[in-house]
Amino acid sequence: MTPTVPITIDQAWEALRGVPDPEVPALSVVDLGIIRTIEATAGGIRVDVTPTYSGCPALDVIEREIGRALQTAGAEQVEVRRVFTPAWSTDMMTDTGRRRLKAYGIAPPGPVVAEPLVSLGPTVRNVACPFCDSPDTELRSEFGATACKSLYSCHSCHQPFEHFKAF
Repeated sequence: MTPTVPITIDQAWEALRGVPDPEVPALSVVDLGIIRTIEATAGGIRVDVTPTYSGCPALDVIEREIGRALQTAGAEQVEVRRVFTPAWSTDMMTDTGRRRLKAYGIAPPGPVVAEPLVSLGPTVRNVACPFCDSPDTELRSEFGATACKSLYSCHSCHQPFEHFKAF
């Protein structure tokens, strides 16, 4: 086993920039905004993680990969804590993450805004196509491959695409 050396908080952040989200690998856990704090402890590093929602099926994988990345970077001990308040929001995503989503072919979320309840149907948003930037798009399904995404199609370039919902 390779001996470990202490790592700095900056090195820990950098290591976590390399940990992809299992459901949207174009995003790192840092880009996604789920890393709340990183602290040095007497024996290593403590990381607070807020899941995108409490039932996130990928959370165990994410926590394991966070630990692995930090140990590879030199942390002797890693403690990963789940923090549920304040709740995660897409507003916590980084600008880099939003650009990476678009480059990956997923329309990034806009800012979270309170919308009045107009109907019991799906909320229709003006979503620009991530491929051609056309605003001439249409909601096809409120749910895409995962609950956090909806399915749209573009009338300009005729591409189907997912939109990462703002919440």
